[in-house]
Amino acid sequence: MAACTGLIVANLYYCQPLIVLIAQEFKITETNAGTIAYLTQAGYAIGLFFMVPLGDKIERKKQILITTFASIIALIIAATAKSFLILEIASFLIGATSIVPQLILPLAASLSQPEKRGKVVGTIMSGLLVGILLSRTLSGFIGEIWGWRSMFWIAAGICLLLFFVIQKQFPYNKPDFQGSYGKLIQSLFTLIKTQPLLREATLINMFCFAQFGAFWTTMVLLLSEEPFEFNTATIGLFGIIGASGALAAPLVGKLGDKGNSRVAVGYGCLLMLMSFIVFYFSASSVIGIIVGIVLIDIGLQGVHISNQTRVYSILPEARNRMNTVYMSFSFLGTALGSAYGLLLWKIGEWQAVTLGCMLLAAFALIVYAATYQSKSKKLKAESVKN
Repeated sequence: MAACTGLIVANLYYCQPLIVLIAQEFKITETNAGTIAYLTQAGYAIGLFFMVPLGDKIERKKQILITTFASIIALIIAATAKSFLILEIASFLIGATSIVPQLILPLAASLSQPEKRGKVVGTIMSGLLVGILLSRTLSGFIGEIWGWRSMFWIAAGICLLLFFVIQKQFPYNKPDFQGSYGKLIQSLFTLIKTQPLLREATLINMFCFAQFGAFWTTMVLLLSEEPFEFNTATIGLFGIIGASGALAAPLVGKLGDKGNSRVAVGYGCLLMLMSFIVFYFSASSVIGIIVGIVLIDIGLQGVHISNQTRVYSILPEARNRMNTVYMSFSFLGTALGSAYGLLLWKIGEWQAVTLGCMLLAAFALIVYAATYQSKSKKLKAESVKN
């Protein structure tokens, strides 16, 4: 499951190191070519919101197979795109059909024992995060050697292979929800309204994923210009650095099993803030960028895995829908963050990007602190009443 999750989520990130090559072929600016990055993330957010809830209504393995096949079609459209508009449409479809990891995670959570759920989620998340980060390295090399279209053909082949692996290896899993699709979607808003922990985790994640999206989209622009002037393959190598942080995922999951998930969220938010302080002073330093990447990826994992473990513990019968709310808004944050990063780049390049992301990190910490104070006041009030 971890392997399938990592290999499929990689579809969302292959395009990022290829932005320079795509801009050259279609004779557009690199900033305009960067729109495919946030269109892919936006498609993912839309797919999460409208398709993942079905995992609580229809058989999960069947849904995973259908969605994987649709992803293959979207990747082939991207590989054969004759215009940038077609590539933009294909990018949105790639995002919308690459939601399989968010179908696998609730399936794994439902199969695991409660006391080991954090570890299971952490293990699968480590596969997902390695896929996210190494996808950039792979696409950078493939793009430099064979061109950007080859990467999408290879991705389609990988998904076709996974289709048969999933068909043979994954267990069937009967859902619990008996209502209509309309009631299923309506229940998402009910969950947002009635579950304060879900609201807190989702809002913090939105701010953290926005930082992540802004950084990885604009980093390509930074490293392709002076003083670095790296090629696509070299830029892709920076994904390996981020993948080293994925080793922390199972450890964070174990921490959640011990009841310390919320503490890990706070430390993760602080690490992300620290990463952009490092980035601010590293506009011409490879070492500084490497240190910042390790900090941002470990920080994001601390926030994301801990929050996901907390969300999965609320309502087991609504796990897909809880995950839908949590992840769709998280990746909406990534899409908005990518667009935000490109806007900041136009305004003041790297310094503007890093300062803007520090502001997002501060918002995440404010939400975290405000929720903690609210809980403390509530506990004091109950104590006085008793």
